[in-house]
Amino acid sequence: MATLSALGNLRHIARPASRRRGLMGALLAFEAWLDRHAQRRALSDLDDHMLQDIGLSRADVEAETKKWFWQN
Repeated sequence: MATLSALGNLRHIARPASRRRGLMGALLAFEAWLDRHAQRRALSDLDDHMLQDIGLSRADVEAETKKWFWQN
């Protein structure tokens, strides 16, 4: 967990896009994937009443959870 916190702090460093390659870019991409995965899983765990409260349907959640890992 400490690694993810450290990476979260590093992503705010202003760098040109051309310098975000390599290991740091890969780590940041992996962190983004983990974050999206956790959010999609949390959405899928909500019941229909909770989804209705936030303006989503079960179909919306299923469409979101079926996306590939690189899709936002």
